[in-house]
Amino acid sequence: MQISSSIENNRTFFQKKLRPDISFDVVDRNLMIGGRDACLYCIDGFTKDDTLLKVLQAMSSIETAQMPDNANDFAALYLAYGEIGLETDSDALIIQLLSGVPFLLIDGYAQALTIDCRTYPARGVSEPEKDKVLRGSRDGFVETLVFNTALIRRRIRDPKLRMEIMNIGESSHTDIAICYMENRVDTELLNRIRTRIQKVHVDALSMNQESLAECIYPHKWFNPFPKFRFSERPDTSAASILEGNIIILVDNSPSAMILPSSVFDIIEEADDYYFPPLTGTYLRLSRTVIFFLTLFLTPLWLLFMQNPGWIPEWLAFIRVTDEIHVALIYQLLILEFAIDGLRLAAVNTPSMLTTPLSVIAGIVLGEYSVKSGWFNSETMLYMAFVTIANYSMTSFELGYALKFMRVLLLILTFFLNLWGFIAGTLIAVGCLVFNRTIAGKSYIYPLIPFHWSELKKRLLRNRLPHEEKNG
Repeated sequence: MQISSSIENNRTFFQKKLRPDISFDVVDRNLMIGGRDACLYCIDGFTKDDTLLKVLQAMSSIETAQMPDNANDFAALYLAYGEIGLETDSDALIIQLLSGVPFLLIDGYAQALTIDCRTYPARGVSEPEKDKVLRGSRDGFVETLVFNTALIRRRIRDPKLRMEIMNIGESSHTDIAICYMENRVDTELLNRIRTRIQKVHVDALSMNQESLAECIYPHKWFNPFPKFRFSERPDTSAASILEGNIIILVDNSPSAMILPSSVFDIIEEADDYYFPPLTGTYLRLSRTVIFFLTLFLTPLWLLFMQNPGWIPEWLAFIRVTDEIHVALIYQLLILEFAIDGLRLAAVNTPSMLTTPLSVIAGIVLGEYSVKSGWFNSETMLYMAFVTIANYSMTSFELGYALKFMRVLLLILTFFLNLWGFIAGTLIAVGCLVFNRTIAGKSYIYPLIPFHWSELKKRLLRNRLPHEEKNG
């Protein structure tokens, strides 16, 4: 429906649509401006009251003879506030109102005046819990989209930085921002992503980025390796934009989706660049080694335990010395699931009880579980290493992908011995090799296709561009 020039028709329509008589937070205020009836609509809690008050005070002294014939002239003469718009579509107006933008209806004008003085409840831009760094900036994304775009703008003061806004969801109308550098982005990929987002028809993005990811890239569920990289750090997101990547921000989500992302991108961390090249290279290589150890350590140990004759003399200490009451495969699988149980319990434990419960869990699951005969000390040692090593990955999705591959390797090794270990390894390698990024390129580039200079950049931390320029 189009906005009518009759204030009564407009008021009747919006009263039926918005029902301010039922919804207490929908505020409708009848006014008199320049001798004409007017009506203001806003959402309580989404509006900067001081700003709106000043705007209304500026209009209170308008005389009847001073009223212009159209809304455009009225806005130019009497609304000095910067973010003023004109809207004729009532449906679009309702969406803006529910997003927090107040609007003003004046009798005789067939357009509504939108006054964007909205504000959202927001927490401070403190450092994210998961993406911490030893050195570097300590700010992080929050749940408010405008704050997140401002954090990126603060780092990239280039007019070629583009931030396109669109919304998804029949009920939620969730705001989404696509951020990229106009002169560096892959235009074909950008158009593909933009088209996919526009074709998404859902009721709401209940799970924010995850809901959007499953809509724009309905990949095969049985390959657990993540297609997307998520970051709660503005510096990481800004660096990715400058490298030609695309960042997608979703309102109500404190993280950015980085596209496209290969496994090397997902393994990277901000600490690699906040330290000198030698230290950054060491951190990166350490993380790569831990990546493989997390996957292969326990299956390889199980393989040796099933074939003691294969153990060389210098590795004789890895043999289980105590009596085995529960088969090693069952010990390893029980611990795999028990660790996830402990992780879920830690998430739901009140902070005041975290320390005492951690001590209790450490004693019970550590010393007593070994003494009772359920677990051998060697099994506990290797699973403890794997558990801690998982936290060296900032990506939860990559950590769980390695976990699923490790469990598969354990089961195949137990049933098929060496051939099972080889089969499990081939499956894990196949999941990496045959995986594709959202751009359709190799997931493990520059290994396949092989590109030596790019591979060196991925493994070794080179000097930053400004270092090379300044010598």
